[in-house]
Amino acid sequence: MSGTVRISLRPLGAAFDVARGSPLQEVLFPYGVEFPCGGRARCKGCRVRVLEGNLPVTPEQARILSRKELDAGWRLACHCRAEADLTLELAQWEAAILSDEAPFSFTPRNGLGIAIDVGTTTLVAQLLDLRNANVLAVTTALNRQAKNGADVMSRVGFAVNEKKQDLLTGVIREQTGSMIRDLIHRSGANPASVTDVVLVGNTVMHHLFCGIDCTPLSRYPFEPVQDGLVSLRAEDLGWETGGRIRFLPCLGGFVGSDILAGVLAVNLHRSDTPLCLIDLGTNGEIVIGSRDGLLCCSTAAGPAFEGARISMGMRAATGAIAEVDLAGGRLVCKTLGDVPPRGICGSGLVDAAAALLDSGHLTPSGRFTAREPSIMIADPVALTQTDIRELQLAKGAIAAGIRILLRISGLAPDDIARVYLAGAFGNYVNTASARRIGLVSFPPEQIVPSGNTALRGAKRALFDEPSAYDALAAEVRHIPLDRDPEFQDIYVEEMGFPPE
Repeated sequence: MSGTVRISLRPLGAAFDVARGSPLQEVLFPYGVEFPCGGRARCKGCRVRVLEGNLPVTPEQARILSRKELDAGWRLACHCRAEADLTLELAQWEAAILSDEAPFSFTPRNGLGIAIDVGTTTLVAQLLDLRNANVLAVTTALNRQAKNGADVMSRVGFAVNEKKQDLLTGVIREQTGSMIRDLIHRSGANPASVTDVVLVGNTVMHHLFCGIDCTPLSRYPFEPVQDGLVSLRAEDLGWETGGRIRFLPCLGGFVGSDILAGVLAVNLHRSDTPLCLIDLGTNGEIVIGSRDGLLCCSTAAGPAFEGARISMGMRAATGAIAEVDLAGGRLVCKTLGDVPPRGICGSGLVDAAAALLDSGHLTPSGRFTAREPSIMIADPVALTQTDIRELQLAKGAIAAGIRILLRISGLAPDDIARVYLAGAFGNYVNTASARRIGLVSFPPEQIVPSGNTALRGAKRALFDEPSAYDALAAEVRHIPLDRDPEFQDIYVEEMGFPPE
């Protein structure tokens, strides 16, 4: 018997050989199959359909998948191994990863610099000429750690409960090192010319990359033991480049250095008027203030805005419903890639909820008026009552965090000159829909989609001395929302949708 088996993927047209017995979780991730629960058989995010060959049904799959799904050939990739040749059906996942080309002020230096946004889901790296800030090369990738959990808490659980932090640290260091090699190769640069590398990310990514124990992040009060600037050496990371390597400091709790970089990107810390930065993702981070003082917080928004925990949710990729409008009493959808819909991403979810509210199919309490278990958005994509509740939990957490920071600052929504929505979801969400569901309550003219502010801030940091960022981080006051006596009451209030 041969030691390899052949796997063919439809409709991708890809075919490749793998060692017999290889876990499909390892094999299929590079082809866009996601594992939102980290391979724990708690969701259906990694479903694939067997067209030819055989994948036995395990007890875990029988518990999650219906008999109809199993009979149709659907399996959970996270609980399957390639023991024989297989032809599998999976839809193509082509996701746009948000980079950054926005201009910024800088003081010229000699050498080359690399800025890396170490995101939970995606990684973006840019190589810059420090004499003029020109971007010489860009590379993006899905974070390979996602095979062990789509959100930060799943990854913390994998690191702490299953004692796999070393594995996650090795994965992210090797992947970013490979991205750096790719940047240098494609630009034709001399690796010795790289004088600085700056990395930013949320607190969990900071800990996993730097090799800092994640255990304090797994239990109350969820405060890191070490969150300052970390300087690293290329030889310890297994990288071939030289120069200074710095992971910028976090701001406290789950507010990471990606938010510090966002503050730099929009000059929030130098503004004469109050500004607000909101990064919408698995964690919703918020900063409010000006040169007179900054407050920040992190809200456990959950992954609904990224399509996870939604019955037919998916990332903003080919086949995702990304826009929903109400025209003549009917829902009109726009699907990414101009293909038939196969799921719904975060921006589509917000649009759909807003349209259902306006059409009278959804009440301000979040209940379907028809008392049906689901509402069809565009065949075969439907939203369930549980999906709406997940959205309410996510948007309620963000709205409550904004209210509490405004209250502590002594500000009203109208006092904020500009509200910067950062991150991929924040960049693409329809602000009118976000206001309609009560995600944000600021006047529409104040809201500015701002792209990848984390990467932009990391690029700015290439031109400054490291000590400046520890000092800036110390100036930002972190507000732990769970210790605010009014948080739970405000959270419950904000879970409802505003009346028309």
